[in-house]
Amino acid sequence: MAAKLDEQFMQDVLNTVDLIPFGRVTTYGQIARMICRPHNARLVSKALSKSGGHGKHPCHRVVTATGRLVPGWIDQRPMLEAEKVPFKDETHVDIKKCFWHGL
Repeated sequence: MAAKLDEQFMQDVLNTVDLIPFGRVTTYGQIARMICRPHNARLVSKALSKSGGHGKHPCHRVVTATGRLVPGWIDQRPMLEAEKVPFKDETHVDIKKCFWHGL
C-alpha cells in the first residue's frame, strides 16, 4: 500500500523540521526515521514542497542524503550561507560537517 500524505504526516514533518538547529542541516531520510516512517523520505520531500512552510519553518535546512540542495530553489543556498553552513560545491552542503542527527 502506498504511503499517504495526510495532515498528521505533514504536521509530524513540520514539527521535526522546526527542531533543526541554526547552522545545521538534516536529510529527508533522517526526518522520515525521526517520525517513525523510515521508508518515506520521498514523501517527506513531497510534504515539504507542498507545505507552503518556507518562512514559517526552516525547510531550507533539509537536503538530500548527499547534501544536495533543492533544484530550482534559489533562496536555499543564501539562507544556509547566512547560517554559516559549509558547502562542498555550488549545489552541495558539506553534510559531514553540519549534519543534525536529531534528538
